[in-house]
Amino acid sequence: MNDVAAWRAVATLYNALLTGMVVALVARRGAESARDVVFQLFRRQHLEKFLPGLTKLGLAGAPHAVACALYHYHSNALGGVLTEYVRESDRKAWVRYPPPRWMWHGTAIAAIPHAVSAAMLHGWHGHNGVSLGNPRLGFVCTGMTVDGMPGLEGYYMEHEHALGPEERVRFAYGEETMPRFDPAAAPQLDPAQWPVERLQRTHRSYAMAYLRTLVPTLQAVLGEAAAREELGRVARLIGLQYHATLAQALECPSNRSAGDRESMLQFARWLEAMLHGQGEAVEMIDARDAVRLRLANWRLGAELTTTDPLGAFDAWNALWVGACAAHDRFLALETQRSLQGGRWEIEWRIAPRSAVGR
Repeated sequence: MNDVAAWRAVATLYNALLTGMVVALVARRGAESARDVVFQLFRRQHLEKFLPGLTKLGLAGAPHAVACALYHYHSNALGGVLTEYVRESDRKAWVRYPPPRWMWHGTAIAAIPHAVSAAMLHGWHGHNGVSLGNPRLGFVCTGMTVDGMPGLEGYYMEHEHALGPEERVRFAYGEETMPRFDPAAAPQLDPAQWPVERLQRTHRSYAMAYLRTLVPTLQAVLGEAAAREELGRVARLIGLQYHATLAQALECPSNRSAGDRESMLQFARWLEAMLHGQGEAVEMIDARDAVRLRLANWRLGAELTTTDPLGAFDAWNALWVGACAAHDRFLALETQRSLQGGRWEIEWRIAPRSAVGR
């Protein structure tokens, strides 16, 4: 099994799930609901990751404006996001995310309103000074890709006075633009601390972390039932839409539409590779009439902070239900799951549609 290919496939899948979820909220529940979800999502991510991340990246002792810009430069690059950085002074440092935007993948960017993209800045960038105990630190945004500009860019600035909540993120289109970025002079992470394998695993984990934060955020904004419905609907669509691409990436045959034993094995091997790629321990059992996959525990589920764990599982599982339908419409994926004492037991049964339920 090619671990690197599996990690990349997992990162692609969860990136698509996050993007698809926000687009669906805009289309089905309106920009205000999408904005609230994006704001809370990134505030949760900030509170969980920002201060520990500064230490992990060796930035805890840097001037605050510089540390913040470098944090975004390095952490996003680790997640596979294009980033640029320029330091003007100890009190002013730029960060830029050139297109294509990771968050609004592909044509999805055309559906994202200004307020939804800005909610990410309010949720994270505008709270950096608060977390650092520096009320003078704010973020000035000089452009966003969703508004037709050549990238999302802006700078952290340490002002002479304390900023009010409404001043922590300011939009200043047309006033300034980020100076030219020189990749050759850009700061680099220590390769001894960040070897290639760690970088590749981090890319996968970066995308998966958004699901861990998305589930409780959707529940808080929409309620348990609506969160389960919306996430499950989008997950099934993403599974349908992305299976062929990810099957090719993992060199697994797809779209047989045969409903036979070989097709069952092909999908089982693909699902096993995807689950392994996200860090799960999987057991495959090949029987005559079906192929089963078992998890003795659900590692991703153990990391979820959720008031509805079974509903969260069912919504997540829709990824694989959709993928199975895309692989072979004459197969079905039957799922059994239980949660007792914080421990999951999960089994998938892949069988011809006429044999499901036997």
